[in-house]
Amino acid sequence: MSDDTIGLDFFEDQLMSVLARQVLAMNPGEKLPSEREQAQELGVSRTALRDRLGRLESMGVLERRTGAGTFVRGLRPETVSESILLGLVASKMSLASLRSVRCALERQAAYEAAQKVDHIAVAHMAVALDRMDASDDSDELHEADVAFHRALFAASGSRALIFFADVLHGVLAPHQKLSLADDRERLRVVHRDIAEAVSAHDPAMAMKAIDEHFLWLDQLILRSEAPERTVEVPA
Repeated sequence: MSDDTIGLDFFEDQLMSVLARQVLAMNPGEKLPSEREQAQELGVSRTALRDRLGRLESMGVLERRTGAGTFVRGLRPETVSESILLGLVASKMSLASLRSVRCALERQAAYEAAQKVDHIAVAHMAVALDRMDASDDSDELHEADVAFHRALFAASGSRALIFFADVLHGVLAPHQKLSLADDRERLRVVHRDIAEAVSAHDPAMAMKAIDEHFLWLDQLILRSEAPERTVEVPA
């Protein structure tokens, strides 16, 4: 583990750190020891243990099944997405407020992807572009759009960017489709510009292409408020 890698001692709560280490060493679906056994083994009260297990359960890491015990679910981006949604509700924020966060993640991904040579990820971006060119079906275009952006983050080589992009996708995906008149040609152009900048290893142009993508997206959102909405177009 490198010096700047986040470790389990990142938790200020020592008991939470111990439990996190235990859970991460287990596979999804495995059952934890009983509370009595764990409390004795760790030398803590069952009340303290139950409190920490409850926190891990609220994060989606654990699942308590009545009469069966506590089981490991594992930490997945979608469970983090649920926590973010709760945070948005509690903070009275809108999903639209995450748009600038998504833009920042994509700009950084494009910047880093343009500095690297990941031929496989770039090839996946090209395949997604071909799918966009080959179809006018809204569902197929949406799937190609998602595949393109996943490939872009993969091309960045950043595990952190990939993780947080997946988290944000889990929050935004159910609300991302826009019903508008045909704008597929612009959809294809903005994504091809991103791919070409990454392939040309031009970080500045890649970030500019991302800015153009989100400018187009903002226009789509504004136009979606108009009464004539007919065809679904992916963001």
